[in-house]
Amino acid sequence: MEAFKLKTLADLFDAADERVELIDGEIVQRPMARIEHGFAQSNTVAELDSLRRTSGPGGWWIASEVSVHYSDHQCPTHDLAGWRKERLPERPSGVVEIVPDWVCEIVSPGHERKDTLTLFLLLQRQQVSYYWLIWPEERSLVAWQLDGGSYRVIASVAAPGPDERKMRIPPFDAVEIDLGYILGD
Repeated sequence: MEAFKLKTLADLFDAADERVELIDGEIVQRPMARIEHGFAQSNTVAELDSLRRTSGPGGWWIASEVSVHYSDHQCPTHDLAGWRKERLPERPSGVVEIVPDWVCEIVSPGHERKDTLTLFLLLQRQQVSYYWLIWPEERSLVAWQLDGGSYRVIASVAAPGPDERKMRIPPFDAVEIDLGYILGD
């Protein structure tokens, strides 16, 4: 019987398919992008754009489809990831090896376990301060904040009504975010 060999970043670079990521030492196929996913992702970036344009304290580097190399056997590609400019003054490049301050995943049908469990636990271990999940089909968002080494829910919105449409959700509580726009109104 042959032993299972955990894959590394070198194996990921050697992969013929570019729509793959390294999760728990396995090369994993990324889901096919759906229009709901694309709208949620691009609308979130649009809502946070003023923070990306800020220089100095309060500014962010926010990127979509970015690979983050956390360890020998972990290099997922996040739908969205952000780094505070005060912590990372220079714009990151290539496969990023610095833990983000915020990660947002747009949950794809059939890949819920990866986003809600596998990445949740990985990001918690890596001390990513904020983790957001968006379900575009259900028009919902859940945001977690690291608290004493574990995540706790700081916002949970499903099909936002008029009173929930605009909210301030950490780490971006400096701006009002139009959740109706992000979630497909």
